[in-house]
Amino acid sequence: MLYSLNGFNHLLSILIMNDYDIEIIAAPSILGLKPNGVEHLAASLLAAGLADLVKSRHHVIHAPTLNKLYNHQRDLKANCLNTIPIRNFSITLGNIVLNSINKQCFALVLGGDCSILIGILQALKTKGLYGLIFIDAHADFYEPEKSITGEVADMDLAIVTGRGPESLININNQCPYVKDEHVVHIGQRDWEETKKFGSQDILQTSIPCFDLGFIKKNGIQQTTNKVVQHIKNLPIEGCWIHFDTDVLADEINPAVEYRLPGGLQFEQVEYCLRNLLLTGKIAGMSVTIFNPTFDVSGNIANNIVQSMGKAFDLNFAQSVY
Repeated sequence: MLYSLNGFNHLLSILIMNDYDIEIIAAPSILGLKPNGVEHLAASLLAAGLADLVKSRHHVIHAPTLNKLYNHQRDLKANCLNTIPIRNFSITLGNIVLNSINKQCFALVLGGDCSILIGILQALKTKGLYGLIFIDAHADFYEPEKSITGEVADMDLAIVTGRGPESLININNQCPYVKDEHVVHIGQRDWEETKKFGSQDILQTSIPCFDLGFIKKNGIQQTTNKVVQHIKNLPIEGCWIHFDTDVLADEINPAVEYRLPGGLQFEQVEYCLRNLLLTGKIAGMSVTIFNPTFDVSGNIANNIVQSMGKAFDLNFAQSVY
């Protein structure tokens, strides 16, 4: 089955997409996870040619990290790791992203771990109401006391929707950074773990969730159509895409910190991303969790970069499942 715009205004969408002026921001923070290799994500994807494939015309911006402040002990008050350094880094990264968007650029932020989302969405909230398309194998909805690791990457979606320690959920008095009804979760497959460890249940919120089971049953085209129609109807300024590479099937991307069986194929992710970009509502995208130290040959990095290049290329026709 060939790629289809499924009712979009084709010409307008192409004009919008061709006008995307992509600025890449390297944000290799591991404060929400651990210093185990994820900090090399940006360097690895850039070395594999990402900037050329997404046709970025700008020099890469390097956000200064606070990784040297990493502490393996939980903060006593917040009950999670590295709360203050994450807050400070979030403010710095948020300002960089905001500057990029204010220049009418599409901000492509390369992590690091998922906690980078906090600074991004906090900054967007200062501009108005923005939505979030959260593409991740995990719900990332833990409360600090329920997380067995204390890693903020366990709870980033909870935090940006206003659930978590005050120091992280209310930077610059912007809580919540995104409303539940303005979030869409795609690709979750950690249901058993969340039940086992007592995570908050994302299904008990108003967040629309299209988990791996839904995608298998309905296909990526129908799933993407539902997501696109949802965000097009929201009263928002735009949307941010969060792409955690662990949403990819374990057999094609085992280079992640917390592996789970199953997952999406590259073609499915490409199809979803491209159709989201075609809406003209996307302000930027974050890419997180890929760990190059688990990719000795470099093949996985190359595959991720090639896939992202296809997602940003409207002229690329593909088959989908």
